[in-house]
Amino acid sequence: MYEFDFAKSSYSTTAGECLEVARNTPHAVAVRDFKTPDGPILRLPPKTWAEFTASRH
Repeated sequence: MYEFDFAKSSYSTTAGECLEVARNTPHAVAVRDFKTPDGPILRLPPKTWAEFTASRH
């Protein structure tokens, strides 16, 4: 099993609304709230993440 390597998302705000994203695994993009690193992790197929981030522009 892969270990996620999280980094702060460029979509995070300076008001503390921060997400961390891990894209180092071949079959999932992992997203979590940076304030609760031991909390739940949302796992998305890479295609879904790409579609989501493309729709935000």
